[in-house]
Amino acid sequence: MDQPRKLTFVSSGTPEADAAAIRFRERHGDVGFDQAEIVIALGGDGFMLQTLHRTMQAPKPVYGINFGSVGFLMNEYAPETLLVQLAAAKPTQISPLSMRVTDSGGHHHHALALNEVSLFRASYQAMKVEISVDGKVRLDELICDGVLVATPAGSTAYNLSAHGPILPIDARLLALTPISPFRPRRWRGAILNSRAVVTFRTHEVTKRPVSAVADNVEFRDVVEVVVREDRSHRVTLLFDDGHSLEERVLSEQFRY
Repeated sequence: MDQPRKLTFVSSGTPEADAAAIRFRERHGDVGFDQAEIVIALGGDGFMLQTLHRTMQAPKPVYGINFGSVGFLMNEYAPETLLVQLAAAKPTQISPLSMRVTDSGGHHHHALALNEVSLFRASYQAMKVEISVDGKVRLDELICDGVLVATPAGSTAYNLSAHGPILPIDARLLALTPISPFRPRRWRGAILNSRAVVTFRTHEVTKRPVSAVADNVEFRDVVEVVVREDRSHRVTLLFDDGHSLEERVLSEQFRY
């Protein structure tokens, strides 16, 4: 990658991230988000997701610097060598999931998710949901606390905590993973082609309310949720040479 000339620095708002942003701006300037060639995101993985959602409307690569907890999507803080790191950084492109929701009032909603689309029980009652893939019912009724569809990039996030599979970052696959399934008790989910269309239809909507979440956008009292990959949108992450997202996903599978 050629050495960038136009940078902007965005901060998660923590004191450490704000202080680093000030130092970077003093040294490299800041042309603002709209004019930037590269966005430097200072924060954690949650802030990176927020920043990536902004770039879906104005495509430009994002280089993250970790000032959060896990920092799976971020690079290490090395203020003296930023331009060198950017020049050597490797791009990874990710397409989001599209979530289309119909709620109990008949209203329709839409959101995009880079990590996962999740359905959760919204009361003390377990949720009941029918699952179809490409128009064919695969599970008449799943009784559980929730269920999610994860991208390869999101497979190491909540999906992994729910005992779902880790997917290679360049795999054309999606993970369909239940959260605390009660019946069928032994069902542990499925790995789907990335072109699959997954439809969830909730049962006993009034008695067992369900919410649907695309990353950090939530809709309540859902009746139907349709999830598919949206290849009309794409985001680009930059990673330090030798520490690509592909390498991180692979390494995560050998942790114990």
